[in-house]
Amino acid sequence: MNKTETEVLLTYEDKLLLTKMRIQQWYEYYDGNVVVSFSGGKDSTVLLHIVRLMYPDVKCVFSDTGMEYPEIRNFVKTIENVEWVKPSRTFRDVLFNEGYPVVSKKVSEQIKRLRKGTTEKNKISHNLIRTGYSSKGIFIPSRKLSNKWKYLEKEANFLISDKCCDIFKKNPLKNYYKTHKLYPMTGMMKSEGGQRALAYSKCNLYDSLNPISNPLFKWTNNDIWLYIYENKVRICNIYFDRMVNGKKIKGENRTGCMFCMYGVHLEKGENRFQRMKNSHPKMYDYCIKKLKMGDVLDFLKVKY
Repeated sequence: MNKTETEVLLTYEDKLLLTKMRIQQWYEYYDGNVVVSFSGGKDSTVLLHIVRLMYPDVKCVFSDTGMEYPEIRNFVKTIENVEWVKPSRTFRDVLFNEGYPVVSKKVSEQIKRLRKGTTEKNKISHNLIRTGYSSKGIFIPSRKLSNKWKYLEKEANFLISDKCCDIFKKNPLKNYYKTHKLYPMTGMMKSEGGQRALAYSKCNLYDSLNPISNPLFKWTNNDIWLYIYENKVRICNIYFDRMVNGKKIKGENRTGCMFCMYGVHLEKGENRFQRMKNSHPKMYDYCIKKLKMGDVLDFLKVKY
């Protein structure tokens, strides 16, 4: 039986037991000098609930990017023993001087690198992005820029960058961990996919430049909801359908930065920006007009 088959056979009860074991190992390994990286979303809320049932005094830290849903910020304010950190730059500054986050973190990073121009120093990496072939002639499809997005390099008349997450979340949190000598636990799950999930193969990473624990790594979205209902965990109301300004607003599936464009082209039906127009009209106006994201969405042929 291979690893994938073994993971499929894990029950919800197995995953919960494994999660508690990983939390205990992490806590004891670092003599209690640990912290929960708390986003205010349902995944990190579940993680915080489990951790504090085991160790009530564990802190959590929230990165206030300035782009969170107001509902998320209000929810975080109700959580005890949480510390807030802030980025050193504004979103407007990053968009206009670094670039817009489009399509995905991977595509944004590839386009930014290609736009710097090919030199003797970077020609191998640029060839890998353009063709998928390494210097040894090995085809690595995951490293190739999709043909669908190649036009962005030359035709997009705006800057493109993958630096948002680093500047607004990763760096402030890393500085906090380093300053306070605390080791983080996150609510990241393998089922989220993307580059973050690919970066980790274990729940607890001790031997790393940036040690990190992902106790929920083997969980699915269904596992999260099951835990919430079974344990009556209070989560942010952003996930539920609600009435706003006399209009029924559908609950959000994700609660990252409001203005993030990653994956919006894949959303079926009413997308996040269309919902924002009704639920948070002032923020929508700032995003679409003042930050000129409407121009970018028009270029990508994404309705808003």
